[in-house]
This record gives sequence, structure tokens and C-alpha cells, in this order.
Amino acid sequence: MRTKTFAAAALLAAASLTLTACGGDKDKPVAVVSEEAGSDQAATVLDKPFEKPDLVLTDTQGKKYDLRQATAGKPTLIYFGYTHCPDICPLTMNNIAVAKKQLPKAEQNQLRVVFVTTDPERDTPAELGKWLKGIDPQFVGLTGHFATIQAGARTLGISIDPPRKDKNGKVVSEHGTQVIAFSPKTNGGYVLYGEDATVQDYTKDLPKIIKGENP
Repeated sequence: MRTKTFAAAALLAAASLTLTACGGDKDKPVAVVSEEAGSDQAATVLDKPFEKPDLVLTDTQGKKYDLRQATAGKPTLIYFGYTHCPDICPLTMNNIAVAKKQLPKAEQNQLRVVFVTTDPERDTPAELGKWLKGIDPQFVGLTGHFATIQAGARTLGISIDPPRKDKNGKVVSEHGTQVIAFSPKTNGGYVLYGEDATVQDYTKDLPKIIKGENP
């Protein structure tokens, strides 16, 4: 676990060079950055928050979802992944779901957790809805054109590649596995979590993120 504070531009450069393939090459790091020795925090507090992506996609009901408009003034977590992922994506979303349930009901209702697919060809609104219902029915699932999703992820320093077949013929999606938390006060993406963040990490930090405070 680590706390790292660095420029968003540096994060963008690092993340754009590295990917994790869910079910693929697990030796690829998400990003290599300097870290604060001896820290037991999972959160990376950015000195320059990311602007929320200007994304208009399709939700699990088949309706238009304007990310900025729908989450304005709401504490929001955004993650890019895909439903056929055998490991990192479901683990990350389940960790957040378990932690979310520890919040008071009113705060659970305030929190927006947005899962944006990196595999829109297979992740239809119906598929996303069925998958997320088994994790947390309040989670928002979004799909759309791959190029639009890729461009939106890039503004957060998250790289995603078009889904491809591996040597065994299995379709995999290579994508950065960061979770970005957005403040309800500024709507800026000010906290980053890597794939090593645990249920305990999110449980400890979510009450502060709800208030727009640093974890």
C-alpha cells in the first residue's frame, strides 16, 4: 500500500505507456511512479486533479448517460474494464461494493460508481446490467463506441487497447486498472487507486471521499 503525490501530467505519461491485460500478461504494471516510503495508504492524492471526462454513453437501460451532468456534485468512482474479465475487474468492483455497504444508507445513495466497458462489442447494455446487478444494482454501467471510450479514458491517464484474441483464441481487453475518485465539491478527479487497493482501503477512505476530503 502506498501514498503518492505527483503531477497529473506525470501520471498521464506513465499510465499511457503501461497496461494490464485482464486474464492476459499479468507482469505488465499499471504505472511506475515514485512512492512515499513507509506509507500504508492505498490512495494516491493528485496535486492536480483530472477534469471529469466529457463522455456521453449508453447506460444499462439503453438510455443516454451524460457522465458530467449525471454525476455533477456527487462523489463518484470511475473504472474502465469489461465483464468477461476473469480477475481484476470483478475483484475491483466487488471490493468497492463491499466497502460501499459499510456506509450509512444516505451516503450509499450519494455515491456514484461508474463502470465503463473497454469491450463494447460484447458488453451490451443488457450484458452490463446483468453483470453489475450481481455486484451492486446501484452501480452504473456504460457502453458506447470504442473510440469514444478510449478517448475518455485517455483524459484520465488510463490507456485501453481494442479487444484482441490471445494465442489461445480468447478475447482479452488490455486496459489500465486505476479507479479514479471525483470530489463532490469540485467534480475533479483527485484520488487514484491501483489494483492493489483492498476492501479495507475503500472502507476506510469512502467516508472521506463522500465529503470531498483527502483520504
